[in-house]
Amino acid sequence: MPARSIASLTLSFGLVSIPVKLYTATESSSDVRFHLLAPDGSRVKQQYISEATGAVVERSSMNKGYEFEKDRFVVFTSDELRALEDGASHVVEILAFIPEKAVNPVFYDKAYYIAPDKRGGKPYSLLQQALAESGRCALAKWAFKGKTRIVQVRPEEDGLVFQQLLYADEVRSLSDLHIERVQVSQTELKLALQIIEQGAEDNYDAAAYEDEEKKRILAAIDEKIEGKQVVTHEPAESAAGGGQVIDLMEALRASLKGGAKARPAPAPRRKSAEPVAELPEAPKTRKPVTRAAKVPTEAPAKVRARK
Repeated sequence: MPARSIASLTLSFGLVSIPVKLYTATESSSDVRFHLLAPDGSRVKQQYISEATGAVVERSSMNKGYEFEKDRFVVFTSDELRALEDGASHVVEILAFIPEKAVNPVFYDKAYYIAPDKRGGKPYSLLQQALAESGRCALAKWAFKGKTRIVQVRPEEDGLVFQQLLYADEVRSLSDLHIERVQVSQTELKLALQIIEQGAEDNYDAAAYEDEEKKRILAAIDEKIEGKQVVTHEPAESAAGGGQVIDLMEALRASLKGGAKARPAPAPRRKSAEPVAELPEAPKTRKPVTRAAKVPTEAPAKVRARK
């Protein structure tokens, strides 16, 4: 299905106006959903009940209101609500240009793509190339659905990403968790760095990973459809032995000695009698430590049809 734009905007770049179309950058992969059923196996229907009378209220007769005091509402008609949304500007004003890595990803919210609209091809390409050459991204403000949003416009090889950002008061601080700071030895740090280098890669390949938990659940559903019973499987124990207190140096040595040979299946525990000096140097072109083994693609027809 071809991409469909959700809005037409104008990106204000200095005295240059760039007409663009807005597209969603992500889509749901259709999570496995279980429906609520009555004892006779039929679906149940959700209803809205009036708190005052207990009567069922049909959606067509509902109104929207804003609670300005406890249990007191000012009611808006559909035309008034539409007027509030129409009051928002379709102009996205660039406020500043900052280093591309200056925004902490914890502030990332919804991601969109923008593509040039009619007569917007040249200024769009100019902004994309200028941002890429400068190593910077643009910060802009966007009035949308009753809220002024801050967005990051950053260049990619194929176009511009329109990344909606969260405000400071929408993101919790790590300092609120009061995480204990524990001193580590130089030997422990050296081993940890070697493990990181052993599994280092230059890029994230999203296509190399899949939702294994979803596949497991869908396979169990097909077994249930075929009349089989879904049984509980014991979760696999980690190499660290669950919640046991382990020797950190022993675990680091075992992880490093296992190395790439431990992928994709966990390697058996090794004895840690070897001194640190005998540990192998980590190669720099290994596959990622966490990448899972390829699962056979054969699956029941019902599972293959699901998305």
